[in-house]
Amino acid sequence: MEFLRPLSEGADLNQNERWKLERHPLDVAQTIRDRYAEVGAAAISKVPGEVERLKWVGLYPQRQGGDAFMMRVKVPGGRLSAAQARVLGEVVDEFARGPEPHPVWGDRYCDITTRQTLQLHWLRIGDIPEIWDRMERVGLTTIQACGDSARNVSCCPVAGVDADEAFDASPVAEAISQYFTGNREYANLPRKFKISVTGCVDDCAQAEINDIGLWPARLGDGTLGFNLLAGGGLSDGPRMASDVDVFVAREDAVECTRAIAQLFGELGNRENRGVSRLRYLVQELGPEGFRDELQARAAFPLRPAGTALTRRYRGDHVGVHRQHGVAQDGGALHYVGCSVTVGRLAGTDLVEIARLAETYGDGTVRFATDQNFVLTGISDSALDEVLAAEVLQRHSPFPGPFSRGVVACTGTEFCRFAIVETKLRAAGWAREMDRRFAESFGGPAGRERAGDVVMRMHFSGCSASCAQPQIADVAFRGDTAHVGEEIVEAVDIGLGGSLGLDAAFADWIAGAMPVDDVPTALANVTTRYLAERRTGEPFHAFVRRTDASSLQATLLKGTPSAHSGEPA
Repeated sequence: MEFLRPLSEGADLNQNERWKLERHPLDVAQTIRDRYAEVGAAAISKVPGEVERLKWVGLYPQRQGGDAFMMRVKVPGGRLSAAQARVLGEVVDEFARGPEPHPVWGDRYCDITTRQTLQLHWLRIGDIPEIWDRMERVGLTTIQACGDSARNVSCCPVAGVDADEAFDASPVAEAISQYFTGNREYANLPRKFKISVTGCVDDCAQAEINDIGLWPARLGDGTLGFNLLAGGGLSDGPRMASDVDVFVAREDAVECTRAIAQLFGELGNRENRGVSRLRYLVQELGPEGFRDELQARAAFPLRPAGTALTRRYRGDHVGVHRQHGVAQDGGALHYVGCSVTVGRLAGTDLVEIARLAETYGDGTVRFATDQNFVLTGISDSALDEVLAAEVLQRHSPFPGPFSRGVVACTGTEFCRFAIVETKLRAAGWAREMDRRFAESFGGPAGRERAGDVVMRMHFSGCSASCAQPQIADVAFRGDTAHVGEEIVEAVDIGLGGSLGLDAAFADWIAGAMPVDDVPTALANVTTRYLAERRTGEPFHAFVRRTDASSLQATLLKGTPSAHSGEPA
């Protein structure tokens, strides 16, 4: 059975839905192997809807067009074995080569995403079958990493080792991923379907901005499981997920997500893709109506929500931290969270990270939603050698507050929708702010910590919110501005976003600021925060108690925009 009923009876399906009816999108995988890899990329555009179907096997055409594709690899919960990480690094180094080396990152690199996946660029269609074969041999897939289906399932990157977690939710995340991946019955949904599952009490898996968020809770009898959130998301219509008053036992989690997928497939809007995400359906039904529809489809009785155990939004696990268990020599074990500035990683670095995990850790490499990675199971006796590794000098466990919190989408380098360059610019801004302000935030980080303050700057090259700007301390969204007779790259600037107990989206304070003015604006608002913050007050709390017009004046001070009438 496939769910095809539009929200309004008798209404027309949108073009994407008609393409999906003409041929199941998952069938494109075999066509790539049998035809496109042989005859070339030009043949793809001659088949109506075929470029759209590529998404179901993790492929997007790049901005450059022609025979250049981005591939997204599913990494459930962000967890890779060392063997998987090594194969990915080797594939990046061998196949992900652009026509010209990048001025900073060179060639042969990949990007860690905000859903804990890996993106490879500059792939040629003729190489895709070989890449798939190498990945499949170590248990990796690109199936449904994109498209109108269940995407990569997010989870706490240190699930199972974090000393403070409520419980290890990674087996649940893996079971949900296995259920949906390749499941043709649920591969044709009205739109993308994002799931977050975590037992971490620090909300690093971002339950509130997922279509489904399962975060830790406890019933009165002590039973641990999840409370269910539904209908979160960002992009042009950001919405925090609703608490629908449901406790989900760990053994019921797969069935719960299946029933929601059925609900979404049957009732979701297939006429207008602009309002087809689950959040619009949850908004229409309301939490009680959504709960009723879920109960009609779930194979277990719904119980009222338990006591939520999430305490805050930390957002990362950077630094050196004690973990569960002891080493073979009886000493302590640690996990080491490493900061990858804007998520960009050389293929050779990933191979070396795999070697460290295999040699000194528990053999796993874990990606986080903040585009960083974590090594786990590091003993006291091995810690110094791991911290001295060359690759950790580039991707430090002890970054400055801005480098630690910077996130960026791929921008105009590769994306057909972006209108500004993001990664190089965001990395430069973060490093400049660290140079100017790291001492004011407490000085250089110590060996056992990554600093006490994180300044989260998220930069999306368009309104699609791939870099999640709405939940950042400082949000950037690509725009354009007039400077004299020229049209230049610019950004809208938002301030004060966060998740967790005080979740709220950033307020867009200034619009269309030329990118050359941004470092001055950042320095202005950071200086004011440092001067006016209360003891222990995070940046987003300072922003929320400060008048927006006053903050706009602070951002504009000393910039050409302050005298030009822009931004509005």
